[in-house]
Amino acid sequence: MRYLIIILGILIVFGLTYLASNDKRKIRYRPLIVMVILQIILAAVLLNTVVGNVVIKAISSVFEKLMEFAAEGVNFVFGGILNEGQFTFFLSVLLPIVFISALIGILQYIKVLPFVIRYIGLVLSKVNGMGKLESYNAVASAVLGQSEVFISVKKQINLLPKHRLYTLCASAMSTVSMSIVGSYMQVLEPRYVVTALVLNLFGGFIITSILNPYIVDKEEDILEVQEEEKQSFFEMLGEYIMDGFKVAIVVAAMLIGFVAIIAMINGLFSGIFGVSFQQLLGYVFAPLAFIMGVPWKEAVDAGSIMATKMVSNEFVAMLELGKYTDLSSRTVGIISVFLVSFANFSSIGIIAGAVKGLHEKQGNVVARFGLKLLYGATLVSILSAIVAGIFIN
Repeated sequence: MRYLIIILGILIVFGLTYLASNDKRKIRYRPLIVMVILQIILAAVLLNTVVGNVVIKAISSVFEKLMEFAAEGVNFVFGGILNEGQFTFFLSVLLPIVFISALIGILQYIKVLPFVIRYIGLVLSKVNGMGKLESYNAVASAVLGQSEVFISVKKQINLLPKHRLYTLCASAMSTVSMSIVGSYMQVLEPRYVVTALVLNLFGGFIITSILNPYIVDKEEDILEVQEEEKQSFFEMLGEYIMDGFKVAIVVAAMLIGFVAIIAMINGLFSGIFGVSFQQLLGYVFAPLAFIMGVPWKEAVDAGSIMATKMVSNEFVAMLELGKYTDLSSRTVGIISVFLVSFANFSSIGIIAGAVKGLHEKQGNVVARFGLKLLYGATLVSILSAIVAGIFIN
C-alpha cells in the first residue's frame, strides 16, 4: 500500500506540473527519467546505506563545529543575557548566520567556491539537458542564496528571455543557501536537511523541465559570471559579515511578524468558528501530505505545517513542527524534507526585488510569473518529500 501511494504521489506531481506546462510538445522525457532515477539512488544512498550515514555525519559534524565557533562570537557579545542551559532562537539559530556568511565570503575571495560552483554546474548541464547558465545558477543558489545569486550573473540578466529567467528564479526558490543550512540543522535532523538539499537540486530541474520546457541553442549557451569588484580581504570580510547580520535580522523580523499574525488569526478563527486558521489549512493540505507518504491520521497536522511554511516561511513551520510531539518519525522525516526550501509567498517579493535591483524591466517580468514560481517550487518540495519517503521508516 505504501509503495502504491508513493507511485500515485509521483504521478500526481507530474500530472499537476504537466497541466501547467508552457509548451507540452517541447518536454524532453529522457533527461526527466534520468534525473528521477538519480533522485531515488541519491535518496537511497543518503538515507539507507552506511556510506550515506558516514557522509551525513561528516557534513553535520562540520556544521556542528562551525556553529560552536559561531557561538564563541555570539557569547562574547551577548554572554550573560541567558541563564545557563537556556535556548533562544535568535542567539542560537539566527546569529550564527553571521559567521557562516563570513566563511562563505572567504571561500569566495580565495576562488574556491566559484571554481566548485562552475564545474559542478557544467557536470549537471550534461545530465539535465539544460544550459550552462541554468545549471550554474542552480548550484550557485544553493551556496550564495536566492537574492545574491543574481548578482553573479547580472551581465546576462537583461539578455534573458522570459522562459530562461523563470528557470533561474525557480532554482533560487527551490534551494536554500549554505549560510542558513547550519541554522536548519539546529531545528531539524541533519540527515533530512542534507537529503533535501540534494533532492531539491535535481527536483528543480525536473519540475521546470515540464513546467517551462525549452532548448538552449549552442550560440545562446554562454555563461558569464560577474567578477566581484576588487576589494581588500578585510573590506570583503566586513561586507559579508554585515550581509549575514542583515539576513539574521530580516529573518528575525519576519518571524516576529508572521508568528504574531498567525497567532492573531488563529485566535479570531477559534473564537468565531471554534477551529484555528492553521487547522483549516491543515484540512486543505492534508491530501498533499497523504500523497507524500504521511499516514492519513496525521495528514491534517502535517498539512497545517506545510501550509504554515507557504503562507509565512520555513522557519515558522519548523518551529511549528517541533510542537507536534506525537507525530511518527516517518511523518517528521517527510515533512522535514518538505520544509527545506524557500518556497513561500515572501520569496516571490525577495526574488523579484533582487532582479529588479539589477534590471527593472526583468524584475517586473519576474513579479508577473511569481505565483507560478511558487507553484513550481512547492511541487519540487513535494516531489523531494515523496522520494525521501521511500526510504524513511
